[in-house]
Amino acid sequence: MRNADVWRALRAPFLVGLVLSLALMLLPLAALGDGGTAQVHTLPAVPTPAAEPSSTTAPAPGAWDGSQTLRVLQTDGTVETMSMSDYLWRVVAAEMPASFENDALRAQAVCARTYSLWKLQARSHESDGADICADSNCCQAYISQEDAAQRWEDSAEAYTAKIAAAVADTDGQVLTYGGAPIQAVFFSSADGQTADAAEVWGRALPYLVPVDSPEGDEVPNYHSTVTLTAEEVRTLAQGAGLGCDLSGEPSAWFQNLTRTASGRVAAVDLGGVSLSGGACRSLFALRSASFDVAEAGGVFTFSVTGYGHGVGMSQYGANAMAKAGSGWREILAHYYTGAELQTGD
Repeated sequence: MRNADVWRALRAPFLVGLVLSLALMLLPLAALGDGGTAQVHTLPAVPTPAAEPSSTTAPAPGAWDGSQTLRVLQTDGTVETMSMSDYLWRVVAAEMPASFENDALRAQAVCARTYSLWKLQARSHESDGADICADSNCCQAYISQEDAAQRWEDSAEAYTAKIAAAVADTDGQVLTYGGAPIQAVFFSSADGQTADAAEVWGRALPYLVPVDSPEGDEVPNYHSTVTLTAEEVRTLAQGAGLGCDLSGEPSAWFQNLTRTASGRVAAVDLGGVSLSGGACRSLFALRSASFDVAEAGGVFTFSVTGYGHGVGMSQYGANAMAKAGSGWREILAHYYTGAELQTGD
């Protein structure tokens, strides 16, 4: 298999969608109003998902995923060839807790498959003799079955089968826009709403727009705090070469905080230099750009809600929707506005 063989059925539409998608190729992946309703079409229909895996024996891979071959660049520099189904198992196991609802895991499997095909079109690992890599900073998180089993301990057999079922139940299903795979980014948890790709990365995509997200305080570390002394803030700002004037009283260092439509910090002035919410998140190691900052006695407290960049599918939001009875198709339609489901040959 090479890229052209993997997506023979969608080759022509991909070229159109690729022009739109490649502008965000280097964006990070393991991140209001309703945003519209996505139309979901399945061509052909996938098997009807079971409510629970019938046993702890992993199901056979689906015909489409099982027939596709991927060359995966490992973190040690070697390249391992495996089926799409095997690769997706490793990604879903790494990206989402196996304890999540089945339909949340199915939605995650579709996101992982879609993002894989989007990355394949970029040919970013062609010089490595690979199609995709196992580095979450470049492609997607990835874990071997052996390492996953150690993590899961007594639940390993059941979780192994559960994730295999999520991949098999969505065999070949891909989210598309204009006939091409979308950039199906996802993140951990939102502060009530997802973010527009334009507000986070400066480039709008029609299927990555703000929508409500139902998760809340049941999310671990949903609310978190980061405390930094004035000297620590000064050291971080100087180390980043920001050129901030932090000679005055710390109480006046942060000024003019503004927010996006989704409630995240759009920009804030630090010592006269304007920083985006995302830049603050990175600089001060915050879990998200949804934060407030307060100063008292020369100590800054950042109060943060949610985790991740906020764009695309919220994983805890997907789990909350699944608990409330939403199927994986409905979850995907909610988070990726206007995207459609298609299947490969």
